[in-house]
Amino acid sequence: MKGFLDKDFLLATDSAKKLYHEYACKMPIIDYHCHLSCRDIVEDKKYDNVAEVWLSHDHYKWRLMRNNGVDEYYITGGASDREKWYKWVESLQRAVGNPLYHWCHMELKNYFGYDKPLTMESADEAWDFCNQKLASGLGVRKMIEMSRVEFIGTTDDPIDDLTWHKKLAADNTLKVKVAPTFRPDKALNIDNKDWKQYMSELSRVSGVDIVDLASLQNALSKRMDGFDELGCRSSDHGLDRVPDAEGNLITAQRAFCKAMSGEDVDAHETDAYKSHLLTWCAEQYADRDWVMQLHCNCVRNPNTVAYESIGADSGFDCILPSVDGVALQRLLDRLESKKVLPKTILYSLDSNDDAFLEVLAGSFQSSKARGKIQHGAAWWFNDHKQGITRQLSSLASVGVLGNFVGMLTDSRSFLSFVRHEYFRRILCDFVGDLVERGEYPCDISYLGKIVEDICYYNAKKYFGIGEGI
Repeated sequence: MKGFLDKDFLLATDSAKKLYHEYACKMPIIDYHCHLSCRDIVEDKKYDNVAEVWLSHDHYKWRLMRNNGVDEYYITGGASDREKWYKWVESLQRAVGNPLYHWCHMELKNYFGYDKPLTMESADEAWDFCNQKLASGLGVRKMIEMSRVEFIGTTDDPIDDLTWHKKLAADNTLKVKVAPTFRPDKALNIDNKDWKQYMSELSRVSGVDIVDLASLQNALSKRMDGFDELGCRSSDHGLDRVPDAEGNLITAQRAFCKAMSGEDVDAHETDAYKSHLLTWCAEQYADRDWVMQLHCNCVRNPNTVAYESIGADSGFDCILPSVDGVALQRLLDRLESKKVLPKTILYSLDSNDDAFLEVLAGSFQSSKARGKIQHGAAWWFNDHKQGITRQLSSLASVGVLGNFVGMLTDSRSFLSFVRHEYFRRILCDFVGDLVERGEYPCDISYLGKIVEDICYYNAKKYFGIGEGI
């Protein structure tokens, strides 16, 4: 019987062990999409206790605690950090097979040096042990350094003045390169009740008086320039539903004017506006050689009572079944026809879309880049062992696995870089299993290079991340 979280964790074959220990584990990390705070990096945030590190922003953990019947008082409420810690440990102990169980124990081991199972019996010991490590100087920058991270792509709104990114860019004491990622969802979501107020904020930050679509695009273009100056390499769009319209300029302009005057915008006008602006954004990304990331199929805030009492991004979002394949195909085709399709990564929360996204990506490839259109890493509710393996299998079956740009954390926690190790172990186990089954030659040195590419070099090249970072 294997020991829990031993050096060969998740590695079932000799080939997998060689690929991981001799190749994958040595690669630095390029975390091209996350939600980490640039301010916390600038200020080298320190934490009072391990519960603050783990529970203050992590909706994955909040969701698990609710599934265990924990009262909200101990999750996002006014309970003390130690009380929240006990409720978290109690919940985690029951989470057999959940990736959070693995991630948390990997974090305890890698960052704190605590290698015992976390139980209610060990909760006090682990609390004291980890807090001593935090008190001895384990802060955000040390966590990044311990993880051997080379690049971090944060997620930032166009109205962010990027003050903290500017401060970090002027700081030569940190080796990691931190760049903003352009996330213009609030500009596209004309059906949101706060859209008009957002236009006012965007106007203020950009210095452009937004009165029509042309001036809106001018404002966004100016913000893109500001992002680009600070090393931005990609955009990110959270598309709960891909807008399916040709983006007719007249209809889009009518939608803009109605929304600015406080009138209701109908569904057709909304789609036309979103489609027009998304198409325009993609043209701008192509011109700047940015990667466009499209995260699809999330039902946001399905629980109205919870949303009104706790707010967004607090662990209540869920999967929207099946991406609108026709709309997504039309979007890519429209951009390809205009010769402005940027490098693009497609994600869906519904794992049943894996094969479709991979085949669709294969229909729009180009000699300008290996894997120009990517089927992105298993995301959110799919970044567990089965979900990652399923995504790798789909990619290998109908695409080219060796061109994959690999894993991302998509996290708000500075301890979440262990998800790269988790992914790398599963990747090596997947490839190693092919070798052991005689489905690929036992050429470990060649496969090792492919593993290194997926873990590091492919993303470095794809996102255009330069040397000397």
